Amino acid sequence: MKLSTRSRYGTRLLLDLAINDTKNFVQLKEISKRQGISLKYLEQIIIPLKRARLVESSRGATGGYRLGKPPDRISVGEIVALLEGGQGLTRCESHPESCERSESCSVRSIWKEATQAFYDTLNRVSLADLVSKEKVL
Repeated sequence: MKLSTRSRYGTRLLLDLAINDTKNFVQLKEISKRQGISLKYLEQIIIPLKRARLVESSRGATGGYRLGKPPDRISVGEIVALLEGGQGLTRCESHPESCERSESCSVRSIWKEATQAFYDTLNRVSLADLVSKEKVL
């Protein structure tokens, strides 16, 4: 499985906000430069993050974005689930009606188990954990 750039870049965007957490708002163009991610792409990624209240925004000359919650209350699993459009590795997990075999499919149970293990791992890691690792590097 490969995570989309939305998840990878969204996590980097939030990590950047957590690292540069001065309680002030940070402009996306600054994050774009530091992270080497196109400003246009960050503008797309920030929308669902704002809707989910993982970030808050302010307009004006000193406007920009900052975390909507403390870094220790935002898990990587939450970010990935949001930006990947759900928690399932396969469509049949969250939408069993999409497959006529879902009720009797033994493979579906493996996908559910793999998804649970995947998110259990990601949910154990918060942005605060990543910030502390960044400071070590």
